Amino acid sequence: MLHYAVVFFVIALIAAVFGFGGIAASAVQIGKILFAVFLILAVASFLFGFLRKR
Repeated sequence: MLHYAVVFFVIALIAAVFGFGGIAASAVQIGKILFAVFLILAVASFLFGFLRKR
């Protein structure tokens, strides 16, 4: 999930350099959503792993 977020941020940077503002904005939004999903899943995984060991 984190890999895909980074890929979309790189796509956004490349699109911005070439002047494609709409595509860059869309790629940034997708990257933000994927990063948020990654953070939520990572925290949930750590919490469930911690609770399982107790």
